[in-house]
Amino acid sequence: MLEALAGLGWIWSLGLILAVLFVLAYEFINGFHDTANAVATVIYTNAMPARGAVLASALFNFAGVLLGGLGVAYAIVHLLPVGLLLDMDSSQGLLLVFSLLFSAIVWNLGTWFFGIPASSSHTLIGSIMGVGGAYAWLNGQSPLDGVNTGKAIDIMLSLLLSPTLGFILAAILLLVMKRIWRKPKLHRTPAEQMAVNGKKHPPFWARITLIASAMGVSFAHGSNDGQKGIGLVMLVLICMAPGYFALDLNSQSFDMDKAQDANRRIMALYERNPQLVANLGEHAADSRCQDSAIASMQSLDRLLEQGNTVKQLTQEQRRQARQLILCIDDSTRKLAKQPLPAADVSQLKHWRGQLNVITEYAPLWVIVAVALALGCGTMVGWRRIVHTVGEKIGNGGMTYSQGIAAQLTAAGSIGIASMTGMPVSTTHILSSAVAGTMVANGSGVQKNTIKQILLTWVLTLPMTIVLSAGLFMLVQTFFA
Repeated sequence: MLEALAGLGWIWSLGLILAVLFVLAYEFINGFHDTANAVATVIYTNAMPARGAVLASALFNFAGVLLGGLGVAYAIVHLLPVGLLLDMDSSQGLLLVFSLLFSAIVWNLGTWFFGIPASSSHTLIGSIMGVGGAYAWLNGQSPLDGVNTGKAIDIMLSLLLSPTLGFILAAILLLVMKRIWRKPKLHRTPAEQMAVNGKKHPPFWARITLIASAMGVSFAHGSNDGQKGIGLVMLVLICMAPGYFALDLNSQSFDMDKAQDANRRIMALYERNPQLVANLGEHAADSRCQDSAIASMQSLDRLLEQGNTVKQLTQEQRRQARQLILCIDDSTRKLAKQPLPAADVSQLKHWRGQLNVITEYAPLWVIVAVALALGCGTMVGWRRIVHTVGEKIGNGGMTYSQGIAAQLTAAGSIGIASMTGMPVSTTHILSSAVAGTMVANGSGVQKNTIKQILLTWVLTLPMTIVLSAGLFMLVQTFFA
């Protein structure tokens, strides 16, 4: 990092530091905006005191970021088309980063202020799509050229389907629990528990399960939303200092060998299947991938021969290598959808992972900084969302069994999404799961709250797209 700052000069170094701090501020806000959902149930049911729950949640969020991997992080990075950030100059990159972060922070703070469980994932994705489209528009292209539409569609389907599944699965789980555990003590609200036997806390095993599932939601949230923060920081670094962050400078010679070997194996597969390759049409929809796939692989092979490690390549060679790898990966992903033998498809997936070993990374300081920002944010601002989740979704208060069903569903759903590299919304999964348990329990839902949540869900994407795009075009025009 210090080497990169020294190479940029003090003005751009200051801009880079401010941009990273802005990302950490967004992640801090994400902490108290989203993680309130993770502790809402455990606080509302009196399973844990509020301060203890929030502190424990912060620790599990921190652990989730550290151990969550990078699949979701690079799903965020790849929302922008192949190599787009490498084509920008540093001033455009700085304006793009601040525009998308400002719009995301404004929307998150606004929905938090009114106690609405809105999705930080929608907010972030809308902001990225907005600035990408605006950048393409200002450069004489269609706004769609500024967004990786395939990746955007995949992410939006994930964001759409995950709350629906959360609603259904939580409802089913509650019905199963009511059938297995028929005694009423598990199916009381905190108010009913106090009225019946004067006890403040839920039954012992219900309390243990509520606490464990809440920490599971917190860990899953850290592994998913924390990766979004890591992806944002990497966007900043690649955008503003591509010579230093386009490839992993800490990769070893065997990593280079692995990437080169994967490139050659993919090239051999292409050469064995000329007809299928011809069916792909253009190499990629992105204007930065103008050569054929095989020509790009040949260029990359020659480029990787220039050094035993990434550090031995020049800054320009690192930029070129990243762009070539991304173009090859994009084409290979399309080839994998062609009628290839199952063994070849499996090998392609493996080789893509090896090819990207020097591009899909995050320095340790980035992971730790995001983990700290998210963990610290968890410890403030939770009260507004707790009240909404506990009492304003259903017509009645939340029972212990409902809390358990909602949290187990949310923890499992978010955890699976993180392992598969798909960004999802903790807010919408948990809120939908709570609503599902309310319906299954026969208590129904409060229409006004559900309308408010749904309206926010519908408006978040277009509003953040317009806000970030408008802001980027405004500042770009002003500085130009």
